Amino acid sequence: MGRRRKGRDISGWLVVDKPAGITSTSVVNKVRWALDAKKAGHAGTLDPDATGVLAVALGEATKTVPYITDDLKCYTFTVRLGQATNTDDAEGEVIAESDVRPPDDAIKAALGAFVGDIQQVPPKFSAVKIDGQRAYKLARDGEDVELAARPLWVEELVMIDRPDADHVTLEMTCGKGGYVRSIARDLGEALGCHGHVRELRRIWSGPFRAEDGLTLEQIDDMAKSPDLDTYLRPLEEALTDLPEVKATPEGVTRLRNGNAGMVIAHDVDYGDEAWASFEGQPVAIGVFKAGELHPNRVFVL
Repeated sequence: MGRRRKGRDISGWLVVDKPAGITSTSVVNKVRWALDAKKAGHAGTLDPDATGVLAVALGEATKTVPYITDDLKCYTFTVRLGQATNTDDAEGEVIAESDVRPPDDAIKAALGAFVGDIQQVPPKFSAVKIDGQRAYKLARDGEDVELAARPLWVEELVMIDRPDADHVTLEMTCGKGGYVRSIARDLGEALGCHGHVRELRRIWSGPFRAEDGLTLEQIDDMAKSPDLDTYLRPLEEALTDLPEVKATPEGVTRLRNGNAGMVIAHDVDYGDEAWASFEGQPVAIGVFKAGELHPNRVFVL
């Protein structure tokens, strides 16, 4: 018999404005401790040196994490021109340098190649698995890591500042699986000058904004107190892109048992994914068919 996990059965989202110098996993552990939560996870890893919105899912909200990781995200980042590093960020060793410093017009013109459906090779120092092992581990061990290109949707990539000749600040809105470090690396190559990420901040992820996030200091100050609970956001905030259907009294019982249940729906087509509520509480996510929701995720609230 497995050991019962200690903690409170609380569900919802806590938005954190992650500082630099800490891993995403460490932030999740801090939130779980501060709320004495039984279960927690996050929606989209940020590199240790990156800052910005890290949405932490608690309890039943962990079942909605895929809807945030699949949603659009927006980043601002500064590229250091003239240098390539082995990690594609400022933490790595400089492996190539150039005296070329492209003008603003050349940078803006080059950005178009990175918008839309693109193919992107992840950084060698990344969590991508190769034969069951993380790429960053193989790279640290000195192995020559070869990663395959992956598709990425980039909604927008614009230049927002040019602090000096060596740096350019960009803003990118993209889909799931994007590596900002790869954008900086590839842009530098396209401009003939090399490049790596100097600073990175995620300013929003789906419905969650960094400006609404708590700092770790605030979380520490409110840890183990009811004050922190007031910042929890309902799990259904992750489901804003799905239509809502209303479960009937008979249907909610069936849905909670994992069976198809009758729902009342408007503007929902046969085969659409939707989420069902009953008396204001989320019940299940599933596929709508002929007046019923066929659940693939059931919430225990």
